[in-house]
Amino acid sequence: MAEVVLFHHVQGLTSGVVAFADELRAAGHTVHTPDLFEGRTFDSLEEGTAYVRQVGFGEVGARGVRAAAELPREVVHVGFSLGVVPAQELAQTRDGARGALLMHACIPVSEFGAAWPAGVPVQVHAMEHDPFFAEDAEAARALVAESSEAELFLYPGDRHLFADSSLPSYDPDAAELLTRRTVEFLGALDGDGRNPR
Repeated sequence: MAEVVLFHHVQGLTSGVVAFADELRAAGHTVHTPDLFEGRTFDSLEEGTAYVRQVGFGEVGARGVRAAAELPREVVHVGFSLGVVPAQELAQTRDGARGALLMHACIPVSEFGAAWPAGVPVQVHAMEHDPFFAEDAEAARALVAESSEAELFLYPGDRHLFADSSLPSYDPDAAELLTRRTVEFLGALDGDGRNPR
């Protein structure tokens, strides 16, 4: 079974993010959910974004990297939206990464290195008409074109944080499919950290 570090989105470590982590735990995986906001949660994307601007996007990303330093290197890095920043940085730059799951966002690979690392499978999940994902879609497609171990899953609809069951944007059908694909991805990782597909 995989060990996972799951980074929350801009509204904080909500009960919906915890519920998603619990789904992965129920499938037998070990899941760490660092709180990058020190206990704060926000009722809207706008409030969460204002907090991140106050603290600094760089500082939030650095908090994620520091949190991962306490964990084994052989983990799968998972991020929801804002959480994709530390998840993707760690997957690209920290030796030993077993894989990455980028939910609702994708950063250009060039932000963290010259190329996606060989032997690190990655999936990107987002709704096809999510306005927040519109800019990231190009980065996601470039990642898939660059790496044979990258996949992009687009879901019908325009909601952003559709996999967080505590938010109005939650879409149960899309979230169920995303969760099933996540569990399958984690289950497919073999003993040496590579995805055998």
